[in-house]
Amino acid sequence: MQQTINLNLLRSLKVLLEECHVSHAAQRLNLTQSAVSRHLSTLREMFADPLLVRDGNLLIPTPKALLLQKKLESWFVELDDMMSNEVFEPSLWHGEFVLSSSDYVAQYILPEIIRELMQEAPHVTLTYRLWQPDLIHQLHNEGIHLASSMSLEAPKGLSSIQIGEDHSVCLMGAHHPLASSETISVQELLHYPHIKIVGGGDKDGLFETALNALGQQRHIALHVPFFFAAAQALCQNDLLLVTPEHIAHHLSERYELTYRALPFTTPKHKYWLTWHSKYDLDPSHIWARSMIEAIMKRVKGSVAYETESYPS
Repeated sequence: MQQTINLNLLRSLKVLLEECHVSHAAQRLNLTQSAVSRHLSTLREMFADPLLVRDGNLLIPTPKALLLQKKLESWFVELDDMMSNEVFEPSLWHGEFVLSSSDYVAQYILPEIIRELMQEAPHVTLTYRLWQPDLIHQLHNEGIHLASSMSLEAPKGLSSIQIGEDHSVCLMGAHHPLASSETISVQELLHYPHIKIVGGGDKDGLFETALNALGQQRHIALHVPFFFAAAQALCQNDLLLVTPEHIAHHLSERYELTYRALPFTTPKHKYWLTWHSKYDLDPSHIWARSMIEAIMKRVKGSVAYETESYPS
């Protein structure tokens, strides 16, 4: 039978086989008796079988109709379950959720995400991947469910929520010669070698652009993927690290570091939770991204964490 099947016709057939009576079926379907009779006529032609044969006031199903009835019962149970608006229950969720961001997020925010996920959705496997900018248009291919990243504008062609914004500052060891200065000049900034974070996305590209516009270049003495390694290097050497202020502020509370404003203005960093639009209405994804967004707003060290002001 090579033709398109109307779902309403199949539902009519299911009810007709249950009632074996056209008028009773019409009442359940909220249709007129003539409409149900037309449905039955179409179904008979579609399946090349009488389906229901009259016996007095009743309609008796044929063997083929009985076979169809068994299939329709199980099929409509699955269909109704698929179409139901049941509330998502995290405790029953089985599967994998892939989150991608920087090592900074992994160190300071991920532990709280894991704690809540294990409490609320204990059967889910969380996979964390170090973020790189070229992944932004590969979320589907790479199997990334949610990414936390930086960009001046919301990533195009994807769904996203802005979770905060800040600007670049210059981070250094508390012993650094510039630590005693309230302000630093471009010449002082370029006099000392720099660290560049190369993992987790672009942290100093806006600074680099502004510096190039001035016709200046800096010396990068160390490329390193992790903030922990950068912080250790800053504590032990006269190096500088241009980094977002919320990161500098939090690292300064944990290590013997301090930071100063840059000698020129750079555009603000904007931070986004981003996902492929295919997950917009997925109940498990809605729950997970809402949970992660809420955590990022309350965990100290996150860009979205509310603080009165950062010292400069």
